[in-house]
Amino acid sequence: MAETKLTAEARTSFGKGAARSIRRADKIPAVIYGHGEAPIHVALPGHATMIALRASNALLSVELDGASHLVLPKDVQRDPIKGFIEHVDLLVVRRGEKVTVEVPVHLEGEAGPETVVQQELTTLSVEAEATHIPESVTVSVEGLAAGSHVAASDISLPEGVSLAGDAEQLVVVVTAAASAAQAEAELEAAEAEAGIVREEHTPVEGEEA
Repeated sequence: MAETKLTAEARTSFGKGAARSIRRADKIPAVIYGHGEAPIHVALPGHATMIALRASNALLSVELDGASHLVLPKDVQRDPIKGFIEHVDLLVVRRGEKVTVEVPVHLEGEAGPETVVQQELTTLSVEAEATHIPESVTVSVEGLAAGSHVAASDISLPEGVSLAGDAEQLVVVVTAAASAAQAEAELEAAEAEAGIVREEHTPVEGEEA
């Protein structure tokens, strides 16, 4: 994974008011921490940081006062309504160091006819070198029949990347698609359980029953 370089500024004021002032200046409050070093509070360039963080597990090289800090985003806090980044926690990493991260799971292909594909996991926990984290892992469902499933251990990982989570955890389950009659029966059962009573429709003159 290529590094993205960002030039940061040291922060000298803290609190909600200071953070709002930083964001009004199109910057993002952040903290750099890890490896037993004292946390470093910085302000990152807003637009460049938002673009960089579009990628999962973006590897960042943060330049500050002539020093370079290689970091991974560990926590990105966003405004729940507007979606802009409010704060970022950045974990210091070293070249050659292995880290455990969550990578997105992408599905490709089409399962067999009259099936439904259920994706149980959207991310997979893996261990990889900090500078060689895969952007995603791909699972093929091409031609899978009803009753098929894909576990975490079935996924092919890039060289140097190993599974960090439960190997037996299901990632994809393929089931048979419900027929129209089955769907109607399930709907009626759900309505009955909820106490919903369907009104009988009496056809008017000239209307088919």
